[in-house]
Amino acid sequence: MPEYEDQSSVHHIGADHQLSHPLPWYRRRWILWTSLLLLLLLVAIVIVVVHNNDVKAAAAKRALAAVKPSVTTTAATATKGDIGIYLDAIGTVTPVYTTNITAQADGILTAVHYSEGQFVQKGSALIDIDPRPYQAQLTQAEGTLERDTNILAQAQMDLDRYRTAWSRNSINKQLLDDQEKIVLQDQGTVKNDQGTVNYDQVQLGFCHIAAPIAGRAGLRLVDPGNVVQASGSTVLVVITQEQPMTVVFTVAEDSLGQVQARMKQMHTLPVDAWDRTQTKKIASGKLQTIDNQIDTTTGTVKLRALFDNKNGALFPNQFVNTRLLLNTHTGVTLVPTAAVQHNGQVEFLYVIANGTASVRNIKTGVADGGMTEVQGINPGEVVATSSFDKLQAGSKVVVSKQAAPANAAEGNAP
Repeated sequence: MPEYEDQSSVHHIGADHQLSHPLPWYRRRWILWTSLLLLLLLVAIVIVVVHNNDVKAAAAKRALAAVKPSVTTTAATATKGDIGIYLDAIGTVTPVYTTNITAQADGILTAVHYSEGQFVQKGSALIDIDPRPYQAQLTQAEGTLERDTNILAQAQMDLDRYRTAWSRNSINKQLLDDQEKIVLQDQGTVKNDQGTVNYDQVQLGFCHIAAPIAGRAGLRLVDPGNVVQASGSTVLVVITQEQPMTVVFTVAEDSLGQVQARMKQMHTLPVDAWDRTQTKKIASGKLQTIDNQIDTTTGTVKLRALFDNKNGALFPNQFVNTRLLLNTHTGVTLVPTAAVQHNGQVEFLYVIANGTASVRNIKTGVADGGMTEVQGINPGEVVATSSFDKLQAGSKVVVSKQAAPANAAEGNAP
C-alpha cells in the first residue's frame, strides 16, 4: 500500500509538470506576426474608408460650388449728362436793411399805428408822440419871425427914404450909412428867426414817426402812454426788409481765386439756399458781392448772395446751407453714388451683363445730388446698386425692380 500511493503521487506530479511547460518559440512568433498582420489590415481598411468619404465630400462641395445661387440686387443704368461743381458753405439770412427806430423827440406816446408782424410800406404811420409842446414852440418862433420881418421891412423903407434924401443932398452921409447897417442887422435877425422856425418844424415832425423803409414790423416794444426821450436808446420798433433778402456765407480763402475768376467771366454766379438738414432747397439767387478782406483768424472770406424772396421762405437771421455753383461738367457719364465701391484706394463698379456681374475699375470725379461722374464705363451699361456683400466677379444676378435697400457695406475686393 505505501508503495502504490507513492507511485500515484509521482504520476500526478509529472502530469502537472507537463501542462505548465511554455509554448515553443516558433509557435509564439507565428501568433505575433498573425496579430500584426490583422492590425495592419484593419488600419488599411479604416484609411481607405476615410479617404473615400473625403473624396466624396470634396466632390459634393465642388459640385455645390459649381452651382452658385443667384444674387438678387437692384441696378441702375449709366447715363450721359451734366453735373455741377459746387462750393458748400454755412450762411445766415441777412436783410438788406434793418431799421431800429428810436425817439428823436421827448414826450408821451399818443398812438401806436402798426400791428405786430405787419408789412408796412415806406412812409406808413408807426408811432405818434404828443406834438403840442413842439407846436407851441413853432408858433412862438413863427411870431418872432413875423415881427422881425416887419421890422426889417420898416428899416428897408427908411433906407429908401435916406437914399432919396442923400441924392438931393438933404442929409449927411452918416445917416445913410447907419441906416444901411440897421437893415443888415435886421436881415440877420430875420434869418436867425427863420432858422428857429425850421428847427421847430423838424422837432414837430419827429412827433410823427413813419416807416423809413418797406418791410415787416417786429413785436410791439412800446405802448401808448409811455414817455420817451430823445437822448434815450430805447428802440420803439424794428423794421426789416424781406424782399429782396440776402444771405451772407463764408468760403475758404483757397477757393477765393476760383470764385473771382468765374465772377469775371460770368459777372454773377448761381447760389442755392438749403435748409439745416440739406434736404430741401429753400430759394435760388445770385452772388452779389465779395467782401474786401479775408478774416485772418479763420482763413475765410465773406460773400453775399441776393434772393428775391417773393414767397418769404428766407427769414432774417435764419441758418441756411448755401451751394455756390462754380462750374458745370457737360456730357459726362453719371452713375448713382451708391453704386461706387471702394477697396483701399481702388474704386470699382459691379457691371451687370447677360445676368452676370463683373468688376470694373473706374475713376470718379464730381459728385452731386446722389450722382457721381465716372470714367471707365460707358453710358447705357447697367451697374449694381445693392447687395454688395454677396456680389463677386462672375456671380449670377437677378435684378430686382424694387428700390435698393439701405446697405452701408462696401463691395468685396475684385
